[in-house]
Amino acid sequence: MQTDASVQLDFDGPVATIRLNRPYAMNALDVAGFRAFGEAVFQLRERSDLRAVVIRGEGKAFMAGADLAELAADFDAAPQTLVAMIDALHPALATLSELPQPVIAAVHGAVAGAGVSLMLACDFAIAADNTRFSLAYARIAGSLDGGGSWTLPRVVGRRKALEIAMLDEPFDAAEALRLGMLNEVVPPAEFEAAVKKLTDRLASGPTLSYGKIKSLMRVAYENDLPSQLGRERAAFASCAASSDFREGVTAFLKKRTPGFEGR
Repeated sequence: MQTDASVQLDFDGPVATIRLNRPYAMNALDVAGFRAFGEAVFQLRERSDLRAVVIRGEGKAFMAGADLAELAADFDAAPQTLVAMIDALHPALATLSELPQPVIAAVHGAVAGAGVSLMLACDFAIAADNTRFSLAYARIAGSLDGGGSWTLPRVVGRRKALEIAMLDEPFDAAEALRLGMLNEVVPPAEFEAAVKKLTDRLASGPTLSYGKIKSLMRVAYENDLPSQLGRERAAFASCAASSDFREGVTAFLKKRTPGFEGR
């Protein structure tokens, strides 16, 4: 299913793949591209059979952020153009965070600007070991978008986040893994197999349970302990009413592998 030439959405059974498809621009997106990305994400909400989402880039890069050429074409209109990009991206990222399905960023090559923010917005991130990261905003005298100012300090700590954002020194996949920005780093030759292994595992898991875990983790920093305990109570009670909970408990007691159906 193609949403736009610059962003493609495909389904393979219960797995959706959003592919950024501007390889000639290292998958930097223009306004139309960000809007197409949003449209692709919004379509995921309509799929009751969905159990995992993969976001990846075509060609030699995951994503190099916004298309600066579009901004440079008319600097007088640049603020309005930038806001149009952000207004397309931010609702899409909020939707990804609200999806009950796990979202995997499969990154390689260059990951810069909004590409870093997009990766951090996903639930899992796996990288080829030739991946290079750069936040890049300070280099063009800009500030963060895509939720990067929210996610980055939560992952690496405020002081390190300021260093990454302000000094803008590029870093490799090994450093991103050490900082907690990635779940796994693999050689390029093993990248596709590693992405598939993680995707298959998540797609066969208890989707409703994953959704509750995601929602609890997302609000944990904003709640005091009593509030979070109340959320945990409600979430676990909801899980206990699911078919997958019955299957999981039964399989545990019978010492067999559970067969979850995502409901």
